[in-house]
Amino acid sequence: VPPVAASLPPFAARHVGPNDDAVTTLLATVGTPTLDALIDRAVPAGIRVDRPLDLPAPVNEAEAIAELRALAARSTPAVAMIGDGYHRTHTPAVIRRNVLESPSWYTAYTPYQPEISQGRLEALTTFQPMIADLTGPPIANASLLDEATAVAEAVTLMRRAGRAASSRVVIDAEVLPQTLAVLRTRCAPLGIELDVADLSGGLPDGELFGLVVQSPGRSGVVRDLAPVIADAKARGALVTVAADLLALTVLTSPGTWGADIAVGSSQRFGVPLFAGGPHAAFMAVREGLERSLPGRLVGVSVDANGAPAYRLALQTREQHIRREKATSNICTAQVLLAVVAGMYAVWHGPDGLRAIALHAHRQARRLAAALAAHGVTPVHAAFLDTVTLAVPGRADAVLAAAADAGVDLGTVNADHVRVACDETTTDAHLAVVLT
Repeated sequence: VPPVAASLPPFAARHVGPNDDAVTTLLATVGTPTLDALIDRAVPAGIRVDRPLDLPAPVNEAEAIAELRALAARSTPAVAMIGDGYHRTHTPAVIRRNVLESPSWYTAYTPYQPEISQGRLEALTTFQPMIADLTGPPIANASLLDEATAVAEAVTLMRRAGRAASSRVVIDAEVLPQTLAVLRTRCAPLGIELDVADLSGGLPDGELFGLVVQSPGRSGVVRDLAPVIADAKARGALVTVAADLLALTVLTSPGTWGADIAVGSSQRFGVPLFAGGPHAAFMAVREGLERSLPGRLVGVSVDANGAPAYRLALQTREQHIRREKATSNICTAQVLLAVVAGMYAVWHGPDGLRAIALHAHRQARRLAAALAAHGVTPVHAAFLDTVTLAVPGRADAVLAAAADAGVDLGTVNADHVRVACDETTTDAHLAVVLT
């Protein structure tokens, strides 16, 4: 590997950091004569390729951008109606331009230094009470990485904070598939036993330290979860509800049911799908669990002059401070997208958010009624915006026909498909699904 020339074209010079002087200093510091010798020392032979890479000829910056645009143009975006915790949304133009596309916001990895991050911290204090208002538990953090890992954090929180001797946690069979996959990975090395159960007949027998339920369920079903939650708490377990944030504008909140923890994704609050992520998650907890709460918690304090000031609270939770005793690392807490979600709520206000949820519900009801008239039966009578439909033996054909028409529907099994309506669902979209 030859030293990097100082006369590199501007594009390469901006992306390949070391120049000749820097490389010479680096090699002298680590005590190797060449970069090849350094690689021999640092990279095990078993993972190295022993031949030159088969790469195309290099291009300049303008040519690279044109090539990337040509590749992007080959994509055919479809209308996503898959559900599974992913919903299309309209990002208000003022938020897109002034927050999502603004370097003042998107370059903030995390607001460690309060003296230069007052605006970001103030924006996050909008996010926190919004989550608490919608979910019920009074103490909310300023976001987590995504819903699946937030549920995993909730399970380990219940294990830490609970008093039950059992190592078993009951997981609602209606949880999202990515959530269950992360739970299996995170819980196995901790010795936590996962019991995935259909809760339609109540909570299964036996001891447990925690319960995780999904509201609404993956199938779209809306259920009264109060009895199963009360049963779990009567057995000494803590309870987590993974909730749809938009649904909480019109449905019963986890706090009303007596949940100890509420988690979920804020993606529906104006955050684009971004090809599946990232999307800021949330967590709210009842009083008494705040010191076990993972993630970032922003508090209001006073500065040296007695004026209101924002700062990160309970900082001893941090990975870089407490190391193995830390409850989390706040770097994985999605500052920008939590701000977007909070600003979206401010932009629409309570009535606007409720109207968006009711629009999605109205479209789902219209779809279900029209399909039922043609013999395609909704599985559940109670739903908000996601309908699971019985199409015996025809699911693959239905999904393929919808995809050909530019709409992606949700996969359930060979006999059922799932259709999720959202803020952006139009009559034209419904017509494609009906066809």
